Amino acid sequence: MNNISFGQYVPGNSWIYKLDPRLKIIFTILMIVMIFLIPTLELMIVALIVFLLIFLTTRISLIKVLNGIKGVLFLMLFTVFMQLGYTKGDSSTLLYTFNMSFGLYQLLFIIGSIFVYFFTKKYIPFKFLYLLLVIFVIFMLLWNSPFKKFEWFYIGKFNWNSFKFKVYQEGVDRAGFILIRILLMIGTTSLLTLSTMTTDINNGLEAVLSPLKIIKIPVGVFSMLISLTLRFIPTLMNESRKIMNAQASRGVDFNEGSIKQKVNQIISLLIPMFVISFKRAEDLSNAMEARGYVIGQKRTKLDLLKLRWRDYVSIVVVISLFTLIILSRIYNVDLGLINY
Repeated sequence: MNNISFGQYVPGNSWIYKLDPRLKIIFTILMIVMIFLIPTLELMIVALIVFLLIFLTTRISLIKVLNGIKGVLFLMLFTVFMQLGYTKGDSSTLLYTFNMSFGLYQLLFIIGSIFVYFFTKKYIPFKFLYLLLVIFVIFMLLWNSPFKKFEWFYIGKFNWNSFKFKVYQEGVDRAGFILIRILLMIGTTSLLTLSTMTTDINNGLEAVLSPLKIIKIPVGVFSMLISLTLRFIPTLMNESRKIMNAQASRGVDFNEGSIKQKVNQIISLLIPMFVISFKRAEDLSNAMEARGYVIGQKRTKLDLLKLRWRDYVSIVVVISLFTLIILSRIYNVDLGLINY
């Protein structure tokens, strides 16, 4: 929780900060749609390169975006592993076959490795990398087992069980395709929150959703709700970090203990979080009321949103990219090349 980036605004002065917030919201939606329309791995790699080039021009710290990826890193690696293991091809696309073996000694070693991991992880600063190392060691043990010479010790149901882990080209392509897609989605949404203040997001959402006023939907209240939610995500994360540090100073360890102890630790965290949330909500409502905010009333704005030359250039660039994606989709459909 020390490096939560989602919902945080990072001050800057590059071109992306000067874009109209209405366009940034629309562009984010279009970019996500384009990411799902890309049909091949090659075009996905090109999209990643284009995104990196655009990101470098924004002069936003790459660490901020990477911090947003940390929360889904395990999901990404699990997805890649599942695609490699369960996406099949034919004999011509087989890249490698891992001849795996599993027996009593391997089972004991795996159980021992799990115990060692849980007892030593609190002393390791990079816990996720440490977990990856343990998984890699277990995989190498099953692949190149040093216990094969003890095979004659196996009796009954503990006889050697061999199985093959086959990696096909289709699995590698699909794993890379999904991995890049997740990275692009996180990077695109992170650019919106990192480069746009909550007040601008509120004004932009209200303008984008303004056609819904025709059917009597309170667009102003809805946009204010979303902007306040984005604003309070990093605030509540910082408060939770302070509470965890305070609890740790009293001897509470959130990384260790039985299930019952972990439940009690979570309760000790949630109760003050709810109290702080209600207190901050009350302070915010009083501050908004003191500034004349009334739900449902028409509001005036200090800064009127106007499109400038950089906004028109961005519109042309995004429309061009969207058109290229659509054409590539049609082209690949005609050739029957869509695999994803």
